[in-house]
Amino acid sequence: MKVGVISDTHGLVRPEAIAALANSELILHAGDIGKPEVLEELKTIAPVIAVRGNNDKGAWANAIPERETITIEGLSVYLLHIATELDFNPITTGVQIVISGHSHKPSIQKLNGVLFLNPGSAGPRRFKLPVTIAQLQITGTLAEAEIVPLDV
Repeated sequence: MKVGVISDTHGLVRPEAIAALANSELILHAGDIGKPEVLEELKTIAPVIAVRGNNDKGAWANAIPERETITIEGLSVYLLHIATELDFNPITTGVQIVISGHSHKPSIQKLNGVLFLNPGSAGPRRFKLPVTIAQLQITGTLAEAEIVPLDV
């Protein structure tokens, strides 16, 4: 399954992000969405699962959970906005993938068999950080992640 991973859009859906997510079968948004129209636009590509970020405020955002655990192709995926707020050990709970945003810094790390993925920010550029999304390919029990820079 091809999963698009996006975060920190802060109300901006770039055409480059739409193009990079075009072949996704599922899209995960790791918070700081910015406005509900972002999720509506992403839903035109594929089903969307999102969590609320620290900047997501108002009635529309209250309906979005702060954290979400889902199963994709048999793998347990935990989605939250701020990685440092992870308050359990993924290894002992059987979580294989942890996805977060917030820092605007894209990263892929594998620690003790757990994949930690931050897709970076696809919204307004912050400092000199790149504008990115991530793609996650899940095949059976294998998950491979790739950071995709957006040419903006």
